[in-house]
Amino acid sequence: MTGPLISVAELRASLADVAVLDVRYRMGGPPGAGEFAAGHVPGASYVDLDADLAAAPGPGGRHPLPRTGDFERAMRRVGVSGSRPVVVYDDWSAHAAGRAWWLLRYHGHQDVRVLDGGWAAWQRAGGPVEAGETGRPGSREGDFVATPGGMPVVEAEGVLDVPVLVDARAGERYRGETEPVDPVAGHVPGAVNVPTASNLRADGTFRPAEELRETYAAVGATAEAGQRGEVAAYCGSGVTAAHDIIAMELAGVRAALYPGSWSGWIADPTRPVER
Repeated sequence: MTGPLISVAELRASLADVAVLDVRYRMGGPPGAGEFAAGHVPGASYVDLDADLAAAPGPGGRHPLPRTGDFERAMRRVGVSGSRPVVVYDDWSAHAAGRAWWLLRYHGHQDVRVLDGGWAAWQRAGGPVEAGETGRPGSREGDFVATPGGMPVVEAEGVLDVPVLVDARAGERYRGETEPVDPVAGHVPGAVNVPTASNLRADGTFRPAEELRETYAAVGATAEAGQRGEVAAYCGSGVTAAHDIIAMELAGVRAALYPGSWSGWIADPTRPVER
């Protein structure tokens, strides 16, 4: 693996040699299966974020991590094997694709990357498009073996001890000025805010590594802090925080994920809230 991203040109050149997962999704909207059927990267298989990349909502938040066995079965169903590279993409600024990337990495896949710029970049570049409800004809079920622990995590009891806790939500949600999704507004005390939108250029691709390094260093998320295990990220439900984790990886910073994120944090009314 050469990094968390792959360009459209690189994917086009290696399309026959990778498993491609389409993770199109809209928060609060219908699943992206309809968009997938209308057109997708040739050979791709559709992955439903709610069904395949999360467990049922509960005390652990709106998108708890899926059970290992459930995730393994979902990935095998769409043709993922441990020995074959995986590329994931979406039409949501890499937020849903980032979740798939993180889960595969967490469960031990060694070669998984996000299509930089996603579906929009593929279309802009004139990439070939395939229609239909299934992926590559005749594709075999994968043999991926999910082994948790490949990426660091922090749970609720340890969140307040993280020296650099990055909140990936929009600034107005972090500050508690508005909360359109969860019943309580605000953020985890001591958290710093780097909205996922700040990771991207205007065309939806990730900013250069040096720019991202400066952005995260400004809030204390440096390579040295990451090496000491002092950096973690969270968001509303544990999905979009993976976007910041990708950006930090590009910047050379290793960061843990708080899977429950804000929706899990506020499930316990005794936990403190800062605004």
